[in-house]
Amino acid sequence: MLSKEEFKQYKITFWEEFKQHMSKHRSASGRKMNWLQYRTDIKNIFLRLETNKSTVRVCFDIQFKDADIRAIVWEQMGELKKVLTDEMGEEGIWEEHYWNETISDFSRIYWEKTDLNYLNPEKRSAIFDFFEDKLIRFDKFYDVYKDILINLIK
Repeated sequence: MLSKEEFKQYKITFWEEFKQHMSKHRSASGRKMNWLQYRTDIKNIFLRLETNKSTVRVCFDIQFKDADIRAIVWEQMGELKKVLTDEMGEEGIWEEHYWNETISDFSRIYWEKTDLNYLNPEKRSAIFDFFEDKLIRFDKFYDVYKDILINLIK
């Protein structure tokens, strides 16, 4: 069992190693990327990486406070669902109304892999591979279609 300080250091090391792992990749548009803070160029839309003791996820979060704007973006993503699914290699999980411990009622599309405990060093390579694959695939999709979303909310 890790102490609070050891756990904190483990998380820092984990994400630093992943950042280093991804440093060899540029975005689909050729720019240098900080993959841990993916720039969507749209306020209130985020790409997040999540880990816990059994699951890892890549999440596309739509967090507009205005429910009408969120619904419009969600509807547009629904129109892009086939092309997003094709690019990602799998459909993903679509939840129009999602809640977590810090944010209430937002929309989320996510891809997850279970049986990967990020506290197990033997699983680190599989986690990094999953994140790398999904980030690269999502970036290819987003590079082509982000302008549609940007123009929706202008």
